[in-house]
Order: sequence, then C-alpha cells, then structure tokens
Amino acid sequence: MTIFSNKKVLITGHTGFKGFWLSLILKEMGAFVYGISLENQKDQRSHFYDLEGHSLLNNYFLDIRNLSALEEAVEEIKPNYIFHLAAQAIVSKGFTDPVGTFTTNTIGSLNILEAVRKKLKSCIIVMITSDKVYENFEWVYGYRENDKLGGKDPYSASKASAEIAINSYYNSFLKNSPFLIATARAGNVIGGGDWSKDRLVPDCIRSWIKNEDVLLRSPHSTRPWQHVFDPLNGYLLLAEKLSIDSKVSGESFNFGPDSLNEYDVETAVKFLSDIWGGKAGFKKDDKVIIKEANLLKLNCDKSHNILNWKSIIDFKSSLEFTANWYKESIKGFSNSKNATYAQIEWFLLNNLLINKP
Repeated sequence: MTIFSNKKVLITGHTGFKGFWLSLILKEMGAFVYGISLENQKDQRSHFYDLEGHSLLNNYFLDIRNLSALEEAVEEIKPNYIFHLAAQAIVSKGFTDPVGTFTTNTIGSLNILEAVRKKLKSCIIVMITSDKVYENFEWVYGYRENDKLGGKDPYSASKASAEIAINSYYNSFLKNSPFLIATARAGNVIGGGDWSKDRLVPDCIRSWIKNEDVLLRSPHSTRPWQHVFDPLNGYLLLAEKLSIDSKVSGESFNFGPDSLNEYDVETAVKFLSDIWGGKAGFKKDDKVIIKEANLLKLNCDKSHNILNWKSIIDFKSSLEFTANWYKESIKGFSNSKNATYAQIEWFLLNNLLINKP
C-alpha cells in the first residue's frame, strides 16, 4: 500500500479506539496523518493520551457538528484521503443522549462531505458507519449491503440515517466528480487500546484489574467478534480500490468475520478470562433496561470478491492479541508503546500481504 506514502491522510475520530490504531498504522506506512476529534474527557482513559498522541500526529480538536470550523480545518489540511470515524459510538449513550447521537452521527457525516465539496478539488473518502445500520430481524444469514436499513435504538438508527444521507449527498452532488467515496460497515470490534465505557472488553479489564466480577448485560447474545486489525485492513483496501477504480465510488462494503468467529458474550468472556488469568469472574447484570439484539451477522462476499479482503485473525487469536496488549499496557508507558508497535509491525508484515492476489 505504497499509495499512502507521502500523502496527506485525514482521520476524523483519530483519538478513538479504531481511529488511533489507523492513525499509527498509516504513519508507519509513510503517510502525513492529520486528525480531527473532540478533546477527550479528563476522566476517560485513552490509548491516544497514554501514548502521547499529541506529539505523534497533526491534531485538530473540534466538533464535526461545527461546519465552519470543519471547513476551515479541511481547507488548511487539503487531504488526499479521508477516513471518517468520528462518531458517538456507544449504544447505551444513544438512550441518554439521543439528539447528540443523531446530530453527531448523521449531521456530522454530512458536514464532512459538505466541507470536502466546498473546500477541496478532489479527495478519496471512506465513511465508516456500523454493522448495526441494518433493520435487524435476527435472521441466521448475514445481511448484504443492499438489505433494508433501519434501527430500533438511537445509535443504530443514527448510523442507518447517516448511510441514507451519505448516499443522497453522493448522488446529488458528488457522483461523476473528482470526489470518490464509499461507506464501510463493521462492528463488534475488539482489541487493545479500547477504554470506552459500556463495551465488553474494557469493562472486563477494568473490573478484573480491581479483582471484581464484570457485569454482563446480554450474556447469551451472539456477536460476530473481530480483531480491530481486520476491519482497518478493509478500510485501507477500500481506499486503495477507490484510488484505482472509480466504479467503486458510491458503494457500501461489509467487513465482518466468518461464522467460525460467532460466539455468545458469555463464551467470549470465558475465553478472555482464561487468557487473562487470576481472578477474572463475571455475572449477569440484572438491572439492565436496554434492549439489545441477540443476533447480527454480515455477509462479506462483496468485500471478498471486489477488494480481495478477508478476515484473517480467528476468535481465539483476537482475544489473545487483546488480552496481551492490556497486560502490557497496565505496566506503564514503555510497555504499552512496545506492545502497540509490535502489533502494528505484525499487521504490516501479515495482514496487508495475505490479502493480496
């Protein structure tokens, strides 16, 4: 992927879980990486701040709902590529702040495209949404990119709304233009560096560090678990494909694991606790009032066939990568940094090469 070398790459949400990993990977690939994010809350631990991301990347701290500030940043950066990951990404927060969730995820996404259209002459843009954009009937087969969009909870609906808005904007303003755009759908991503609240792995680690049982909201719900490197590789391959084949512009792509990586929450926690060692217990949270889907699967044939992408990190390896990163991270800055870059080196040596024809 030498196409990113010496190119300006803008990542929105670059201080977040996936965004920071993608930023570091692209930097190692020779890109000039710029990031747009909100400043992290002081009480929220972050991989970005743990590794002193302020000194590693070109940072713009602003709210993507502020169109004028966003336009100013985009005009100043003049990126060749944009990966849009900035979002309100926590399902539970969608219930406590539904308006903020919709404005960030839907209007914020439109603001990215409006800023690009008004301030740039050309750009390749990958808009990341979620696997939860589909109207979930809890079918046993995987959803395809042309299946019905929807969402019963605010987070899912806001992401489905973003997909509809992006498609409308593309067809109204960007089709047959120098702006090449596609959307990417992935979910249930695990890996080191995630410290968000109300997510399974960081909830486990925070509890187990304190020798407490972790509370599970939906222990019998099945999820398509995938390590963060697999969808990130998909995003990179999608951007690469857009740069050489304009026919892909306007399309959407699923990135998810094969059926062998589909386990319920309780099974995933048991595997993780075995790897973690020590006291690593769990119990059901009987106070949960948020209704979550029991089953959600993606069909990724389109990504396989067009992008030559496939998930290569199996379920157990995903958990081993994840647990080992946290074990090192809690030892301090040097261990966290070494673990991070060792995993990035593995990614660059394996994940990118194995997906090539």
